[in-house]
Amino acid sequence: MEAVFWISVAIVAYTFVGYGVIITLLAKTKKQVNYPSLIDEDLPEVTLLIAAYNEQEIVEAKIKNSLALNYPKEKLNIHFVTDGSTDNTNRIIAKHEGITLDYSPKRQGKIAAVNRVMPYIKTPITIFTDANVMINPEGLRLMVERFQNNLVAAVSGEKTVISAASDGASASGEGFYWKYESFLKKKDAEYNSLVGSAGELFAIRTDLYETIDTNTLIEDFVMTMSMAAKGFKVDYEPKALAVESGSANIEEETKRKVRISAGGIQAVIKLMPLLNIFKYGKLSFQYISHRVLRWTLMPLALLFTLLSNFFIADNQLFYTLVLIAQIAFYALASVGYIVRNRPTKFKPVYIPYYFIYMHYCVVLGWIKYFSGKQKVTWEKSKRAVMAEAA
Repeated sequence: MEAVFWISVAIVAYTFVGYGVIITLLAKTKKQVNYPSLIDEDLPEVTLLIAAYNEQEIVEAKIKNSLALNYPKEKLNIHFVTDGSTDNTNRIIAKHEGITLDYSPKRQGKIAAVNRVMPYIKTPITIFTDANVMINPEGLRLMVERFQNNLVAAVSGEKTVISAASDGASASGEGFYWKYESFLKKKDAEYNSLVGSAGELFAIRTDLYETIDTNTLIEDFVMTMSMAAKGFKVDYEPKALAVESGSANIEEETKRKVRISAGGIQAVIKLMPLLNIFKYGKLSFQYISHRVLRWTLMPLALLFTLLSNFFIADNQLFYTLVLIAQIAFYALASVGYIVRNRPTKFKPVYIPYYFIYMHYCVVLGWIKYFSGKQKVTWEKSKRAVMAEAA
């Protein structure tokens, strides 16, 4: 039983602490490239592709944000795709001249819509973003400048989750999680390549786009990992901010987390060849350490760490103290659950809560995926506050 305990502890510790330390040390061995700023004349033409579904409350703000970006107007094509929207989203977009609207009344999912419009995009760079995400003025320019490296196939921005004082533990915990994720992504990119991109904001070389299966749940991740598997680099621009608010409550966060978790286990299956560390080397090491362990072993490792600790704590001070620490951690998480939708400034509550909740959602994601109940189309999560770009 001690072996089970220590193996489980090792998995948990490596996944959330050890890998961060190792990738930081490895990144220090690499010489970092400082990309020179490009003048307007040297910037390529780009398409900002915005996916929207029933976003009438925020689409006007998104348009205003897009038009205010510091990128030459004659080189910035703004393109909305709004399949299945039943509110006033399309009418609001149509009022603005110079903005392309691609609409189909049939709702087939985001990736089906993207597959449909990508053959018609002729700009060398396509930038993907969501309607509820606000981009800082310099974001696009900074991302595009990283394509000066011919090995760069994609560039991801930094997701920034904002939370108001009135937000509950779900929004606050999400913000803390993404700060740590941003740190890991920066080190991943400095060492070798980013391990996939988040769909809130990322750019690709248009000619490298390949049609993706319409049943893919996290198409942004699969798309960019497929590029990395071909030897290209997925880079990271931490100063290109994708700003959005935290989830309004834990029920809303559940919808998003479970879908991502289901997509994660699907991605592990779709990208099975990437587990071959002898073929993919650095990328495989990063992928397994940063993603696969979280999507597969982490919930089980947490469970076995707790259960095995009960069996080995008898009359052994060290194991007894560890068990007490675990119980205290889960107790704080339980308090976080009770106040999950209430304003709280007590961080020791919402951090344990969000950590446990995140892995609970992974298990729900497994169930949904293997039961075939997770759909490609989904109801978007309500957000706590409207985001504004810095």
